[in-house]
Amino acid sequence: MKKIEAIIRSWKLDEVKNAVVNAGAIGMTTTDVRIFGKEQGQTERYRGSEYSIEFFPKIKVEIIVDDTHLEMVVEQLSAAARTGEIGDGKIFITPIEQITRIRTGENNLEAL
Repeated sequence: MKKIEAIIRSWKLDEVKNAVVNAGAIGMTTTDVRIFGKEQGQTERYRGSEYSIEFFPKIKVEIIVDDTHLEMVVEQLSAAARTGEIGDGKIFITPIEQITRIRTGENNLEAL
């Protein structure tokens, strides 16, 4: 099993959700995050005052998949999140050793 963590643009969430579910993912967890990266911030004006935006709002998506669905889920997630512009995000993949469902005590794939 693998854990896919993706940082994506907030407005791409629905498109990403539909794509990964169609690719075989059972569910996902999302978190609102703020990132600082290659975008390096920008200066905005509001009511005559200048201010700097250094951290940009994004969504972190976490998905646990079995190894057989990994490639398809990553491919579909990437395609759904892509705009071709700087700031589209990143995908991180890490191994998962064990999962336990708290309610039933089921382990690993049964716990998904």
